[in-house]
Amino acid sequence: MTAPHARVTEDLLIVGAGGFARETAQAVRDTVTADGERGRAPRWRLAGHLDDDPALHGRDADGVPVLGGSELLHQHRYEGARVVVCVGSPRDYAVRARLVRRLALPERRYATVVHPTAAVSASSVLGPGSVLLAHCVLTAAVRVGAHVAVMPHAVLTHDDTVGDFATLASGVRLGGGVRLGRGAYVGAGALVRENTTVGAWSLTGMGSTVLADVPPGEVWAGSPARRLREAGGPALDELRADGEETGRGPGTRIRPETRTRPETRMGSTVG
Repeated sequence: MTAPHARVTEDLLIVGAGGFARETAQAVRDTVTADGERGRAPRWRLAGHLDDDPALHGRDADGVPVLGGSELLHQHRYEGARVVVCVGSPRDYAVRARLVRRLALPERRYATVVHPTAAVSASSVLGPGSVLLAHCVLTAAVRVGAHVAVMPHAVLTHDDTVGDFATLASGVRLGGGVRLGRGAYVGAGALVRENTTVGAWSLTGMGSTVLADVPPGEVWAGSPARRLREAGGPALDELRADGEETGRGPGTRIRPETRTRPETRMGSTVG
């Protein structure tokens, strides 16, 4: 018999087979190792990658098989598997939102992956489908939405709010009370001043120092960061679909209907 409250190991599928997906797979394997070292059942069984590039099907990504395309998620044999979508790059950081929309899976199918070295305070919450890689820190009362990608060594300090589909590249530092809008991309090593708003579907360049609010749908870079241009077409399409426009000042809102219920606390990954 299964002991009361015993953990059930669940299959996990990673959508994507690129760099971020492979990093997430390693985080899952590290989590399984940490579970074993603590004498408890692993929370995940890494079933494989799914990628819509046919050239990758049947190959391995760092020893993890690429089983086929994302359409397999709707097949009976995978209907019980949990899912995390790990696609996107600075060239098209809206692709994760498009893919999640196309998959049309219920929220309960999405896993939240937290590397065992990440530090997530008891007062912080993470939404479904989000990934925190190694040595991330969420200090106090940080709210992270759904399908957010947080790369290694990112630090989110007190009262930060991160909208759905946002990306924080490695080494990002957010001061207290920062608001990242839906789909915002913050480049590697960027620093964001406390109580600053980074608008929806904007992109902040790597190494930037953000001292003022970044409007939605714009690309800012430099130290201090300044406007370079509008964001690319895919990001602007998402912005317009959300009912926002570029050049309206801060304007960022994390709409109540896009906020997700807390899924992860105390650095544990909830299945």
